Order: sequence, then structure tokens, then C-alpha cells
Amino acid sequence: LVLLVDSGGGSVQAGGSLRLSCEASAFIATPASMAWFRQAPGKEREGVGSMDRNDIAIYDESVKGRFTISRDNAKATLYLQMDSLKPDDSAMYYCAASVVYCRGAMSGMNFWGKGTLVTISS
Repeated sequence: LVLLVDSGGGSVQAGGSLRLSCEASAFIATPASMAWFRQAPGKEREGVGSMDRNDIAIYDESVKGRFTISRDNAKATLYLQMDSLKPDDSAMYYCAASVVYCRGAMSGMNFWGKGTLVTISS
């Protein structure tokens, strides 16, 4: 059983920072990629960024320069450092993992966390 537990959400004011964590368990091998997605109320889920097993990260244009994905392999944990947060960043954030490299595409993800809520006030 593969389990992803995402955490670290909260409420902060615009301009603030949050760090989300995604702890993975029961993977037989390092996933081909792990990613962060978000979904705001009334909107479709969208990609935030992803990291492949070579620790190369790619980001959506809307977060580039403000968000950073990192990984601690010893802790089997993926992080999303979010800085200079904006009200538009408010959403439920989900981590996901794929067994085959898919460049962070949502359709390629095999496992999902349950989400952690981020609320940014202006």
C-alpha cells in the first residue's frame, strides 16, 4: 500500500511563506516523479510543480520564482516551500507520485495525498 501524507497548510497573510510536506511510504523504489497540485474552490485542479528522481524540478509559470520543490530522500519526504504568497495561491494542495516519468502531468500520477489547505489573506 502506497501512502502519501501531505501536511503544512495553514492561513497566512499575503507576502508570507509556508512549507508543505509530503511524506511517502511503502514505495519499493523512488518514484519516477513527485508533484504538487492545487485546486481552488470552483476551479479545476492544476499543476504547481514536479521533481523527477534526479531532483530536477519544473514549475508552473504562476509560481516560478516563488515556490521551490525539494526532497529529503532519507525521510522519504517531498517539500514545497512557498514564498511571497498571494491570495490567488489559496487552494487545497495535493502531492502526488508517479511510477513512470510523466513530466508532472496529472494524468500520469498514480498516487495522491488527501490534501492540505492553504489560505492566503490580503
